[in-house]
Amino acid sequence: MFRSHLAAAFALIATGSASAAINSLDLADYRLVATYDLPSVQASEASAVTWNWDSDTLFVLGDEGDYVVEVNKQGQLISSMNLFGFDDTEGLSYVGNGQFVLVEERLQDVYRFSYTAGGAIGRNATPAVSVGPTVGNVGLEGLSYDPLSGRFIIVKEKTPQAVYDAALDFTTGIATVTELVPPANQFARLFDTLDLSDVQTLTTVMSLRGTADQDNLLIYSQETPRLMEVTRSGEVLSQFDFSAIAEDAEGVTIDGNGVIYIVGETPRLYVLAPIAAVPEPESWALLLAGLGLIGAAARRRLI
Repeated sequence: MFRSHLAAAFALIATGSASAAINSLDLADYRLVATYDLPSVQASEASAVTWNWDSDTLFVLGDEGDYVVEVNKQGQLISSMNLFGFDDTEGLSYVGNGQFVLVEERLQDVYRFSYTAGGAIGRNATPAVSVGPTVGNVGLEGLSYDPLSGRFIIVKEKTPQAVYDAALDFTTGIATVTELVPPANQFARLFDTLDLSDVQTLTTVMSLRGTADQDNLLIYSQETPRLMEVTRSGEVLSQFDFSAIAEDAEGVTIDGNGVIYIVGETPRLYVLAPIAAVPEPESWALLLAGLGLIGAAARRRLI
């Protein structure tokens, strides 16, 4: 019992110390600090997650194409929006001003919409851009908006794997696409992974702008399973092995403080935060306060 309380207290340290903005990113410094259940109906088979920097909440997409769900950072339901006519939704990214884009994997189309809590959208009435021809279950898996360039980074799952830099014009429906890391052949494994399931730009983290990490990407592989920080030329800088945590995780995002959120089909929300080797004095104070609360709760149970 005490061991579980102690783990909870250290999780409190992690989330507390991660509330300060980061000025660099190294996945070797990250630890899993919390796991939360997501709404079982609305977030069923969760395949994508994105951080809304205006509301400081998370939005989750299931690959059944029925809902976009707003949750807090503990995975608790805030609101939802119905999707109609969508079939195999995978990627989701916030682009600002209450607008999002989502991806249909097989169609390789990207759709832009405004989120309305309790509302609904239909695919045929939603502005779209085609990034490629219709394919099997190996198409577009994830995307992330780059607020500095106004472009999108998109990953294709496999056969071949691909990382695209795309300008998407939702007025004309025209996409201008550049392949960032061309594979050697159709079956080549980019970053030594079995698939690519999501991507997140780091330009959404204000404190990383102007640093060496600014233009780097977080890329997640479900089948490997592994989270990586990579350059746009394809160099892997650091990685986080997810194999002992979950094998059904797919989507990744990062908030303004550098806390990383990963969603899995279960559906669950996994929280990764950078942990300092030696806690700061305020972190020790947070730990002691947490243990004090735990002790008080234990005494209440004894009474």
